[in-house]
Amino acid sequence: MRLAVEGPLAQLSARQESLLLERRLEDTAGLVDTVRDILQRVRQEGDAALKALALAYDGVQLEALEVPRAVWDQALDEVARPVRDGLERAAANIAAFHGAQLSPSLEIEVQPGVVLGRRVDPVEAAGAYVPGGRAAYPSTVLMCAVPARVAGVRDVVVCSPPGPDGRPAAAVLAACAIAGVDRVFAIGGAGAIAALTYGTETIPRVDAIVGPGNRYVTEAKRQVAGDVRIDCPAGPSELLIVAEDGAPGLDPTVAATELCAQAEHDPDAAVACVTTSPALAASVRSALETRVRTEARRSIIEEALSARGAIVWAAGLAAALDFAERYAPEHLLLLTADPLGDLGRVRSAGTIFLGPASSVAIGDYMTGANHVLPTGGMARSFSGLSILNFVRFTTYQALTPAGAALLADPTMALAEAEGLPAHAAAAAARR
Repeated sequence: MRLAVEGPLAQLSARQESLLLERRLEDTAGLVDTVRDILQRVRQEGDAALKALALAYDGVQLEALEVPRAVWDQALDEVARPVRDGLERAAANIAAFHGAQLSPSLEIEVQPGVVLGRRVDPVEAAGAYVPGGRAAYPSTVLMCAVPARVAGVRDVVVCSPPGPDGRPAAAVLAACAIAGVDRVFAIGGAGAIAALTYGTETIPRVDAIVGPGNRYVTEAKRQVAGDVRIDCPAGPSELLIVAEDGAPGLDPTVAATELCAQAEHDPDAAVACVTTSPALAASVRSALETRVRTEARRSIIEEALSARGAIVWAAGLAAALDFAERYAPEHLLLLTADPLGDLGRVRSAGTIFLGPASSVAIGDYMTGANHVLPTGGMARSFSGLSILNFVRFTTYQALTPAGAALLADPTMALAEAEGLPAHAAAAAARR
């Protein structure tokens, strides 16, 4: 098993540190231009372009883009009972957590006769992108669609790549039925993002696009961000583990299983562990080698580990946590002596798991916290998907004559200072 980076943290080369910290995907094989061409093609040719892209990228000749509701209902009826129970429990937890995030409207009188308010309104239509290809992600349907429903979005549509039968995976369709989605389309990649942004003959234009994806989807979302609201740069999965010697319940096998769980998503996944001693690092590496040999998706895991996998050790916990802050991972697992106390010492992470019982895998599916999270170090700037991605805030202002007169003179002074005499005149009329 080969790792991209190993060794003491303080002695990493500039190249090694850059590999770990600069994780935004490069423009390999003309990624930016390819995505731009796809966006333009879908914008101009609509459904015909989407069908051609499905044939080229998915190897499927689509007769229709939309999946009939009867097909998802059948998928829900036929899904294994444990899977359905898990999806329904996850949906309930997601609804509970995201419902608690709803912001109330507010109104305040900032001074006599000047009343300001803020109204909360959902967007009218939202599109959820659900990845396919190497795996099916019914959990992502719930993470995207349930918060949209809780927020009050009127129309929720899902796009997910077609399988050999021309439809998304049955579990994805079952999740769409559970989440109360309005429409489902069997399209994937950058073409799906284009369709949701600009609309086609079949697919409606939406006001917000959410959901993770591969490098093509992530780049497409970046390029359309000026035309439609997007959530966060949610690309290939990431995990950083901070492991401290002597932490209660610390087991290198736990670290190894969590690293494999995130690495199996995609060869572009980035997983790393920083420990407080070389001995602990060696134990984690040994456990990881053993675990990888037994994994069904071993080839994907090994490719991810060799490209961006790392096990390094720091001079102490403070140095390890400082590295975590600079790494700004999608998922951060604190296997430390006092994870709750250490929580405040790392501010840049999509979501943080505290202690060995707090499995990242369980969080991906069941806890109710969202798994659509910023990657590529963008946790320094972005939050994960939440209710806020589906609402708008509109302010309103009501002034009485007395309130307007009170603010007229200072408004005139500022307007004149900025060289805007018409503004000053408008204020003067309220004196």
